[in-house]
Amino acid sequence: MRRARSINQKMKINPKTVLQNCDTLMLDMDGTVLDLAFDNYVWKELVPEEYAQQTGISKDEAREFLYATYRSMEGQLDWYCLDHWSEKLGLDILAIHRNVHERIGYLPGARKFLETVSRRDIRLLLVTNSHRDTLAVKTEVTGIADFFDHVYTSHDVGHVKEDQSFWQALQDAESFDPERTLFVDDTVSVLRSAHKFGVQMLLTVTRPDTTAPVKDNSEFAGVEGLVDLLV
Repeated sequence: MRRARSINQKMKINPKTVLQNCDTLMLDMDGTVLDLAFDNYVWKELVPEEYAQQTGISKDEAREFLYATYRSMEGQLDWYCLDHWSEKLGLDILAIHRNVHERIGYLPGARKFLETVSRRDIRLLLVTNSHRDTLAVKTEVTGIADFFDHVYTSHDVGHVKEDQSFWQALQDAESFDPERTLFVDDTVSVLRSAHKFGVQMLLTVTRPDTTAPVKDNSEFAGVEGLVDLLV
């Protein structure tokens, strides 16, 4: 049954025409609009390196400990909270982000996509689990928030996108039509949550990190990048 629903989901979304049926476009930030390579570099390389230096353990030991800790928190609000990780690890996580801000950038074609869609009669929303401090740094570098009619972060809402409470709060704020709303994200668990709430048009980005291979194992229809939605 799950496989049948997955096949149907892929068949009914045509990336080349989906914007024609869209009144509200919701976009994730990291891995959808911005290159996830930055975040992967920070959390998989720099944070373990800094933690190893602070604790006196090897980088491999730090990485093993941190990866296990990340997994235990995944999908929870604190997982996305810079304040939580700064306190837990004794590191200035925001400073680590700022120190390599030059690595922050759009995915290929994403800025062109935003420039194009922002001129259309579509309600454009940034819907992200990202912490407000992270959003601020990335907006300073890229100006990303300026393209959107409104920005919703999980910390402002009080729930992560994986939770139905997030979508209910978003519905209360926006009164969007689930049948005429397109949501694009690179995380399958988040797309499943949106689907459960009733959002009908869902797409995943198959290359959220330009330094990694294309992913093609989702039950959702995919595009390599947002620019592929433009005819």
